[in-house]
Formats: sequence, C-alpha cells, structure tokens
Amino acid sequence: MINKKITTLDQLGLISNKFKKKGKNVVLCHGMFDLIHLGHIRYFQEAKEEGDILIVTLTADKFCRKGPGRPIFSENLRAESLAALEIIDYIAICPHPTGIEAIKIIKPNIYAKGKEYEIESDDITGMIAEERIAVELYKGQIFYTDNLVLSSSNLLNRNFDIFTPEVKEYINNLKSNFTLSEIIESLNNVKKSKILVIGDAIIDRYTYVKTLGQSGKGIHFSVLKDYSVDYPGGSLAVANHIGAFSDDVTLLTGLGSKEKFDNYESYIRSNLISNVTPKIVYLNDARTIVKERFIDKDMNKFFEIYHTIDGQCPNSKENLELVNWLDSNLQNFDIVVVPDYGEGLITHSMSKIISKKSKFLAINTQLNSGNRGYHVVNRYNSANFISLNEPELRLARHDKHGSISELSKATAKLLSADFISITQGPRGLDTYCKADDKSFKVPALSSSVVDRVGAGDAFLSISAICLGSDLKPEISIFLGATAAAMDVQIIGNESTINRVDLIKYVTALLK
Repeated sequence: MINKKITTLDQLGLISNKFKKKGKNVVLCHGMFDLIHLGHIRYFQEAKEEGDILIVTLTADKFCRKGPGRPIFSENLRAESLAALEIIDYIAICPHPTGIEAIKIIKPNIYAKGKEYEIESDDITGMIAEERIAVELYKGQIFYTDNLVLSSSNLLNRNFDIFTPEVKEYINNLKSNFTLSEIIESLNNVKKSKILVIGDAIIDRYTYVKTLGQSGKGIHFSVLKDYSVDYPGGSLAVANHIGAFSDDVTLLTGLGSKEKFDNYESYIRSNLISNVTPKIVYLNDARTIVKERFIDKDMNKFFEIYHTIDGQCPNSKENLELVNWLDSNLQNFDIVVVPDYGEGLITHSMSKIISKKSKFLAINTQLNSGNRGYHVVNRYNSANFISLNEPELRLARHDKHGSISELSKATAKLLSADFISITQGPRGLDTYCKADDKSFKVPALSSSVVDRVGAGDAFLSISAICLGSDLKPEISIFLGATAAAMDVQIIGNESTINRVDLIKYVTALLK
C-alpha cells in the first residue's frame, strides 16, 4: 500500500534512528514538490545511491510561499504523489516553515540538495547555509546531486493558468525593466535604515465558533464557542514586518494602565521580534485595545467586539510625554512609519510634530468601525508616502465618484507627498508619483484569499521602508504588493512577512 510510506515527522525520527542503529545510511530530501517532474526523479535517484533509506519531507501547505495559487496540489496529494515513487521509502509532511526541524528530528547521514544550491553565496534565501550547519551538527553531510535542473515554478507559470492576463502583462513588463537579482539585492539597502514605528497597540483575537442556527426564542443566531487565539496586531504587526528586514527598529506605542486593567504587556513583549525595541507609554485611563472577531472554520466572520473604553487616548500629561519624546528623537530615525488606526494614541499635537520633524514619513490612516466618519489622512500636515485604501481616500476628499488618479494627485498635493498608493483589494493598487506626475497600477498578486486582515499593514510596512531607503518606486511598490499578496494567505498576524519568504515569492513570480 502506497500510504504505508506516509507517516509523521516525529515517527520518521524513530524510523531513522532504528535504521542507523543497524548500520544503514539514511538520506533526507526536503522541498515543496508541488509538481513532480523529471528533475525530481533524477534528484531522488542520485540521492538514493548515496545511502540505504531515502526519506522525503515536504513543506506543509501553510508554509508554502512560492507565489499565487501555490501550492497547486495540497500537502496530502503531494505526499501521495511522492509515495507512488518506488525509490522513496518514507514520506512526511513537515509542519514547520523550513527543513531545519526535519533535519533535527531525522538526523540524516546524508542531506541531498540539487546542484543549484552548491554555491552557498548564490542562495538568495540564505537557507542552505543554515541547513548545512544543522546537518553537520548531527554528524551528517550534504550531498549535491549533479543532474538535470528544472523549476516547478517555471513549469507551472508557463503551462498552468496561474496568472491572470493582467498579472502576466505586469510581470513581463517588470522583468523587462528589472532583473530578479536587482530586485532582491536592493533589499540590502533596507537593512541599514534606522526605523521608527508609531501607532496603537492592538490585540487581534480570533474566536472560532460552530453555528447552531437560529435561536428558538428569537430571530438571532446562536453559536457554540470552540477556542480563541490572540495575535499581535496594529503597530505591533507593522513593527514585526519591518523588523524582519531592518536591523534597527523602535516601536512607540501606548498600553493600558498597569494597575487598573490587563494591559497585555508581557504578551506583547514576547511577541515582538528580537530587534524591535519597544518604547511604551502607559495610559492611566485606557485599556489595551482588543478586537475580537467571531469566525467559523471557513473564516466566515459573524461579528466583532471592541474590548476597550474610548480607545487609547492619552491624558494631557501623557500626551506631553509623547510629544517631548518625539521632539527629541524623531531626527534620529531615517524612516518613520505611522500606522494610525484612529484609536486615540496619536493626538493632533503629535501628528503635527511627526509631520514636521520626520526625515521620511510614511502614513496610513485606517478607516474602521471605531473611527468611521472622522479619522482621515488630512490630520497630518505632510508626508513622503501615503498608503490608503479606496474608501479612506474618498472619505479624505469627500468625493464618492471622482477618479482614483485625480483624488490621489489632489491628496498628494495637499500633504506634499512624493508617493501615494491606493489599495483596492482584488483590483490591485494604484500609485501616484509626484516626480514624474504619473500613476502606475499593480494588479493583485494573489489568486486566493484566506484572510484580508493585515494585508494593508504588510503593504505599508514593506513599501514604506523600501521607498524610504531610496529603492526605485516600481520595485518598492512591487515588493509591498508581494507582501500583501502573501499576507492574505495568512490568518490574522499568525506569522510575519520575512525576508526569506518574500524572496521565494518574488522568485516564483518572476521565473
């Protein structure tokens, strides 16, 4: 039976140990294996010749970051396809983002990689060096196969309808103007920038429920609560996205009173990545904001609860502390990114000094249920980069029917902005550049959506730091749009957009 080959990663650890005790050499191959082709077959054949037992682990669906619509085949179908190959002895789905955990558990004698990975400096993700270190730690060695190299991404892009005609045209135009290496290498400039993120701290709570149907004593629906998961949202998510690309990130945010309420400080500190330094102001009369969404297993949202008392509004003393800190420190940062959710933390006096003293300022003023009708980008005097969605733009201009390009141009002029991007969900985004007085469009780069929450934050984060680090506008906005395309495939802020995954997605798009 084919399925007897398929087991769990932990079980593979036991199987590997058993064979090694018998003096057998265990060979491990790891990858996505979305479309099995001749290159894979020869890769497995060469790998098996180096040992006695061939184990293959494949990346779980949730960690596949190789472009829109990927993986084409689910993890179970990919495992079944591999199990049909006689040369492979055992298979497992790896429930981790990289192959490092598989190496640690299986401890192979030989870890087989394709010859395209042999020169570590050519590996744009940097993962092959980490995998080699892990293999050698357990007394194993890497073997590089020397046979036919084919790309699943290239084959899929050419022969499957992965992209819409609009996306194909955009990608082809991008490739005619920029090389893949030029786009990826430009990210090195971001690493050196010193960045400040200013904004409300928000806990995004997802409460999963099962529907029971209409109540027997009313017209309302009843649900059965299953479980809840908290994710770091708001400025916390933005700081984490940026921290994955820049070494020096500071987060200025406010939390609720330490004495009066649960302000989630320990949770927040433990969920910020290591190179994000938080500067926290404690707001005596406020709670840390929790937004709880009730959803079912298919990500259908029923309703949302704001667990807060009038947002995160600082009193006069706290506001003065924030203003004084900004006045003294803004000039120390190359880029200032302000995801302003309108929950009260950023006061009028703060927005004025942020506009006045930031070297490069990127802002978004989010429209949400808690601020609808009065929170607009016009509360800032100036900015270098503005990121809004279409309703946020129309509200700021008080214009329901005007063209996006004209409204963008007018808003950019009002705030003396160099760039303004307007996101439009499945219709992509439109960016106006003041320097050449022109706009350009980027289509949506994802063909599937799991959850739209946080996609705008991902776009703001990556586009802002790229533009602020003097990357070309077309590259900056493309990288931001790619980050947003990746983010809509992630539930809430379950994971951060990181450099390796972004590079993988970009590479798959441009192959």
